[in-house]
Amino acid sequence: MPGVRVVTDSACDLPDELLAELGIGLVSLRIRFGSEELVDRTELSTKEFWSRCAGFDGLPETSAPSPGQFQSAFEAMAAEGADGVVCVNLSSKMSATIEAARQAARGLEGSIPVRIVDSLSVTLGQGLVAIEAAQRAGRGASLDEVAGAAEAVVGQMKVYGAIDTLENLRKGGRIGGARALLGSMLSIKPVIEVAHGVVEEESKQRTRGRSLRYLADKVKSAGPIARLAAFSADAPDMDEFLNMLGGVHPTEKVLVGDVGPVIGTHAGPGAIGVAWIPA
Repeated sequence: MPGVRVVTDSACDLPDELLAELGIGLVSLRIRFGSEELVDRTELSTKEFWSRCAGFDGLPETSAPSPGQFQSAFEAMAAEGADGVVCVNLSSKMSATIEAARQAARGLEGSIPVRIVDSLSVTLGQGLVAIEAAQRAGRGASLDEVAGAAEAVVGQMKVYGAIDTLENLRKGGRIGGARALLGSMLSIKPVIEVAHGVVEEESKQRTRGRSLRYLADKVKSAGPIARLAAFSADAPDMDEFLNMLGGVHPTEKVLVGDVGPVIGTHAGPGAIGVAWIPA
């Protein structure tokens, strides 16, 4: 496939069929349960991850891909005829993944040009950035145009989540500005925002139903939306939340997906989130 190609990492949570449709390459992080380490998506599916979590006394851990994994992905694109690659990564403020991608890109200087884009986001927020880049590339945009479009979307992205507990975020050290919520986390259902690449406190809600309604109202009050994604970390009430989003009609089809192992490790089970790009 000639032209510009897009690569991302498995924190994006994009479905396999969509990755294939858009020609997006994927580099997987690794998930550790104690001493057992598994490759995300290859050795551990999202369904298997949540099943393991239910019976695991502890918190799974994640580890970034190696520069070699990214280099192999970039070289594969070059072998398929790409004349440039844009790589969209998990927030640099939450993971060292992007540093591995940058190192790989430097190692390929003079071979194939690679632009690294920090999504400053997670799960399908990151995924929406990758989609924007891949669709621009598919329309024949240049390397700089594709990277620029992705970076523009990063600056517009809104990501919010309703979570059942902050315990996973606290243990994993990813709690950011939401730390103030810890003292009352047993009596609230917090709503968090991913802002500037880190997790921040957004709202304190007393019940699960109120937290989901608050989330849906955030979307409805956002004005015209170009792209919208809704995602769930093995939440049994996801269908109920999607019904709350009735009446929201983004320009593109709503993307509904599952929170995978990379972000699920920190968000914990039951989290529901939304990401959108304003029109």
